[in-house]
Amino acid sequence: MTSATSLFSPVEADLCELTENLKNLIGARHAMLYAAAEHLFGAKGKRVRPAIVLLVARATTPNQEISQRHRRLAEITEMIHTASLVHDDVVDESEMRRGIPTVHTSFGNRVAVLAGDFLFAQSSWYLANLDNLEVVKLLSEVIMNLAEGEIQQGLNRFTTELTIEAYLEKSYYKTASLIANSSKAAGILSDVSDAQAQKLFNYGRHLGLAFQIVDDILDFTASSEGLGKPAGSDLKSGNLTAPVLYALEEKPYLAALIDREFAQEGDLEQALILVHDSQGIARSRALAAHHAAVAADYLSDLPTTESRQALIKLSDYVLRRLY
Repeated sequence: MTSATSLFSPVEADLCELTENLKNLIGARHAMLYAAAEHLFGAKGKRVRPAIVLLVARATTPNQEISQRHRRLAEITEMIHTASLVHDDVVDESEMRRGIPTVHTSFGNRVAVLAGDFLFAQSSWYLANLDNLEVVKLLSEVIMNLAEGEIQQGLNRFTTELTIEAYLEKSYYKTASLIANSSKAAGILSDVSDAQAQKLFNYGRHLGLAFQIVDDILDFTASSEGLGKPAGSDLKSGNLTAPVLYALEEKPYLAALIDREFAQEGDLEQALILVHDSQGIARSRALAAHHAAVAADYLSDLPTTESRQALIKLSDYVLRRLY
């Protein structure tokens, strides 16, 4: 099985530089925020989003050279992603992330909220300094989408009438928007055509959806140790994902358990059994595979390079996380 580390080998040195730069960008003016940043950027994340930006940059430039603006875009992308995770963990009251305590668990809610706000503000500042209005618009839309996705998720807790289409829309806002818009932005910084930029956006959109669907499947099939957070936590909090929505079509009693918000002893355990006894997980795998395949197709016009191959293989890697 291809690992993320080997997959990102064309930009491995760039990612190491990025991690150090991220800590420096936060700066040491605020000791507690810097400690929180070291906690975040020192975590064992795979840096998928900045890796995609850097791979797109190499795949769309002559001699596969990355400009300083590409590097800064990758850093901005990771800052936005990390800021959203910090705020999500506060809202969801999550105690673990990537196998380590969350920022609010280690430093308290006040510092976590401030750290997330600070990262969003810093990313906006560095984004403006790229001096490319189209890229500024794309990444600003991402920040708006992240908020919209969190609002949708909050308003639809324990809503058994939620459709797959609504779930995919929320998944786009929360996950795929950042990958789609940052991929397109990397292409724009490489001066690709409008048509090619749109294909890069579509690649990121479908890859991001596949990524989120796989994450939602793993919430039911992976161990707590493998997830870095408690298994089944989405369902427990009322966040109904693809496996549950498909299972609801087969298991009417599942709706009753969700509607009463697992108020009775054993409700959650019974709900998990019903999901596993349905075709929900299998159908979700098929949905993820569809989006991964569509994503790869959008790269067909790029020159054949090591970076393009890595981007194509990434769609396969997303699915292989299930096995």
